[in-house]
Amino acid sequence: MQNPLMQTIEALAKEKGIEADTIVTAIEDAVLTASRKYYKTNENLKTRFNTETGQVDLFAIKNIVEEVTDDATQISLTQAQELYGSEAEVDMEIEFPKRTDVLGRIAAQTAKQVIFQKVREAEREKIFEEYNQRVGEVLNAMVKRFENGDLIVEIGRVEAALPRKEQSRAESYTPGERLRAVIKAVNRSAKGPQIVLSRTDPALLIKLFEQEVPEIYDGTVMIRGAVREAGDRAKVAVYSRERDVDPVGACVGMKGTRVQAIIRELRGEKIDIVEWSDDSILFVTNALSPAKVQRVSIVDDKERVVEVVVEDKQLSLAIGKKGQNVRLAAKLTGWRIDIKSEEEKRKEVELQFGALELGEGETAEGETEEQPDASLEASVENGDSELAAESTEADLSAEAGEPAEGAEPAKAEEQS
Repeated sequence: MQNPLMQTIEALAKEKGIEADTIVTAIEDAVLTASRKYYKTNENLKTRFNTETGQVDLFAIKNIVEEVTDDATQISLTQAQELYGSEAEVDMEIEFPKRTDVLGRIAAQTAKQVIFQKVREAEREKIFEEYNQRVGEVLNAMVKRFENGDLIVEIGRVEAALPRKEQSRAESYTPGERLRAVIKAVNRSAKGPQIVLSRTDPALLIKLFEQEVPEIYDGTVMIRGAVREAGDRAKVAVYSRERDVDPVGACVGMKGTRVQAIIRELRGEKIDIVEWSDDSILFVTNALSPAKVQRVSIVDDKERVVEVVVEDKQLSLAIGKKGQNVRLAAKLTGWRIDIKSEEEKRKEVELQFGALELGEGETAEGETEEQPDASLEASVENGDSELAAESTEADLSAEAGEPAEGAEPAKAEEQS
């Protein structure tokens, strides 16, 4: 028949979710610590839990040596053979029992603290090992209490924290209420709950789609990206591996039943489901849904900047409330999106053409101003050429004895 202490140990181990041996080891360490504090000796003390009696036995361990240099931890071979006969040999260890009933109240209090500490450490290590591998998984939790804005929830027998920054601003909770949250992190911290949950992480949205849409669960439809502004709006990009399966229709469900279940879980958060494409222009066009896009052009491929033109009446819808729609679309696609209406684009083009025409007009005026100077120079050059030509002709006539034009013959005047 088991002793009452062993039964208590097993019940405590079952309650805390740890092994009974862990608690036994904690009790042995606790008695060992209390004994060292009481005896204040350099002896090599050791404790062992007796499962039959429920007592913790205390021993002083001594090594058998040829020549003793430390009486507290060593015993000579001669003394050992006197106690245990010829079986005693050098380098063997001998256990000398010591009393534990003299430890007193202070030592018992120390042992109690050590036991609690060891059990708590074992419990936290067990929680860390169990939940650290489940980061990103969605769990059902029940609201337990509030602490400085943070929500303390219960997952089975374990407490978890839902910090204020991980709570949706559109949600309010009451103690005893059930909710679903995703495990964001598991800490080894000594104080407070180790498990950190989130209701704002996009991983929660992805996991809810996996639970609600069989095509996503079996891999026919893939979620290529998800972005959220918790409590207001979310966008999900989906892609189908099979040509016959419509990814958006599979996620929406018949009459919207599948997506409506997720919206209810997220307390009315609007969800835009768009089709993913490896064509950047088409993907940006889809991501700006529900707005209808006229055209998309890539401005800078390296910096990933695109310009989107929409109808005038679609501009506010494309931008969204406080820029929410275009902001989520930019996060989802990874492109910086510059949205313009047709009127804005038309004015921009007209302004560019006006600047171009103005530049051409200034160039033409400049050429016209330079033209008279060139003509004048040409006229002067032509005049000089004509004068030079006349001078040359007069010189040639004089040499040949012919009068130049306008000259009167000298001989004729003399004869008359």
